[in-house]
Amino acid sequence: RKCFNAPLQQQELEGVKEVVKEHESAGVNDVGLTELGFLFLHTLFIQRGRLETTWTVLRKFGYGDDLSLREDFLHPLFEVPRDCSVELSPSGYQFFTEIFQVFDKDKDGALKDSELVQLFSTSPGDPWVNSDFPHTTITNDAGAVTLQGWLAQWSMTTLLDYKTTLSYLAYLGFEGDTRMALKVTKPRKADRKRNKVQRNVFLAYVFGAAGSGKTSLLKAFVNKPFANGYTPTMRSFCAVNSVEIKGAEKYLVLQEFGSKYEAEILQNKRKMEACDLLCFVFDSSDVNSFSYVVELRKRHNLDNYPTVFVATKSDSDLVQQRNEDQPDVYCRALGLSGPVSVSVKKQQTADLWNHLVGVAINPVLATPGLAGSAHESSRVKKYLTFTAIMGALGGAAFLGYRLYQQQRGFGNISKRDIL
Repeated sequence: RKCFNAPLQQQELEGVKEVVKEHESAGVNDVGLTELGFLFLHTLFIQRGRLETTWTVLRKFGYGDDLSLREDFLHPLFEVPRDCSVELSPSGYQFFTEIFQVFDKDKDGALKDSELVQLFSTSPGDPWVNSDFPHTTITNDAGAVTLQGWLAQWSMTTLLDYKTTLSYLAYLGFEGDTRMALKVTKPRKADRKRNKVQRNVFLAYVFGAAGSGKTSLLKAFVNKPFANGYTPTMRSFCAVNSVEIKGAEKYLVLQEFGSKYEAEILQNKRKMEACDLLCFVFDSSDVNSFSYVVELRKRHNLDNYPTVFVATKSDSDLVQQRNEDQPDVYCRALGLSGPVSVSVKKQQTADLWNHLVGVAINPVLATPGLAGSAHESSRVKKYLTFTAIMGALGGAAFLGYRLYQQQRGFGNISKRDIL
């Protein structure tokens, strides 16, 4: 049906299976043709001069004349307007869930290395070989990727590089048009103005001075153990996990670049358009740590981005920061809530992940360029409401007084006056 638009009748199908089984006993099982049987059948077609039959099948499954998958099959035209992002659609999540279940051979709820190798055997290999996978997502104690981590990883891949997702949908055998596994979101700026963000995958950039604890924070997000000592970040590192907000599952991607490359990212307009919020990290036990993020914000116009400040190492002694304003005062001046204090070492993250996703969903009150006007708007609304209530009460009192006066006046009129 897929290749020739005409399904085989049951009798014809049984005939094909008999021919294959007669020449290759292992070519048929209870389900149908095995890989060996499929290869034998097409060998038979070729031997009998029915080359077009084999070519039709190959082309239907995306192969070109050079027997490699065609570019238009791997990367079909998929337009993404500026300021929009790409997510997996329900059919995309269903496909990756089903393929996870197929290759989870021992049914332990996780994919170990050997199972991942088998899963990617029809593709060029692991698409995340250069990105520290599986340390970027959720794994079990043995380091095998759980279903939660698997879906989170593909959510991140689709957000950051949807073309890779499209090609792997083709390699892994997605049925039908691979573009149906993806969806394009509404523009970020429009969502922020309406303060009504309906997307499911969010990207937070994490900035901070060297040694402030950015990498440790990202690793804690995916439940990786805390490591003592400092190793500088030499390239971009991402972590992704699901976060439940009001009963709905959202995915949060945290990305750090290393303090050496942060200025470069902040100057890249396209990169900055792709993020949903900025997370500024400072070491609460280092007197110079907070001034780094303050200077970073001074050098770049960042007031229009939802912003969260995070004070790390709260298990250490809190020190006075060498900055004109202390963190709490600085945040209040921006119209933001104070820094979120965390200790990765003590596994105390103060519900930070939910807070970050909450800000991404409702960005107005956490955006310095909008927070003040939002608070002012709220204050004005309260004032107008109070004024309206007082006006209504005043009007009612005045009306009551007039009625009272009329009743008194009527009571003083005599019968003679009426006649």
